[in-house]
Amino acid sequence: MVERTATVRCVPAVPCWVGLTARDLTTAQGFYGPLLGWEFVPGPDRWGPYLRAVVDGVEVAGLSELGADWERPVAWTTYFGIESADRAADGVRERGGTLAVGPLSFDAGRVALAADPFGATFGIWEGEPADARPGDAPWTAEPGAPAWIELRTADPFAAALFYGEVFRWDDRDPGRFEVRYEHERVVLRSEDRSVAALRAAKDLAPHWEVFFSVPDTDAAARRATALGGRVLDGPADSPYGRVARLADAEGGHFSVLGP
Repeated sequence: MVERTATVRCVPAVPCWVGLTARDLTTAQGFYGPLLGWEFVPGPDRWGPYLRAVVDGVEVAGLSELGADWERPVAWTTYFGIESADRAADGVRERGGTLAVGPLSFDAGRVALAADPFGATFGIWEGEPADARPGDAPWTAEPGAPAWIELRTADPFAAALFYGEVFRWDDRDPGRFEVRYEHERVVLRSEDRSVAALRAAKDLAPHWEVFFSVPDTDAAARRATALGGRVLDGPADSPYGRVARLADAEGGHFSVLGP
């Protein structure tokens, strides 16, 4: 039995949870478990089978199973924390985005699924309690946990205006939240740590890319291939570490980030 000692908290204004929609949860467990050192515990099954991935007692990701009649591809979704999912959902619609699901209530708060005006999908999460405590960060630093989230889009500055208005970036305490420009990216910082960015990418459909921490990027890329996945790009050095972009055994795209 996996012992859970903590869960990643809902930190307003920044990405703080990621979820995979898989075709088959057994296949997903067989891939991500050995690759990222995950153990799995059952989650709420109100809308179908659901698992939480655990690293050293900390819940770091959710895995759900696509319905047989869904045409949606296997994909990772990034969830932003917010004090009110309903207000954020209204903001999405008012600013040209699309609300696909919710907001709906579940065991950890309220969630919604949306797309920005450029087509990138993302989630909204109103946690319980919504106000994070001083010092809270959206991710654990352990290998296997999300370490970085990056929006790939044609116009990151236009996208930053959209997300900034929806998640009220200008209203945040500058001592706990900051938006800056570095390494040709619009970077979000939470509690003095860079956690996400928006960057220009004209050769890919707009999307939020999830980066999982690994101790050795090259070894992780080889391991992913052995587990039935593919290497899409890299490994290569970046300003934030050594990166490889991968596809899992069912085609879901993600990246790994090493020292």
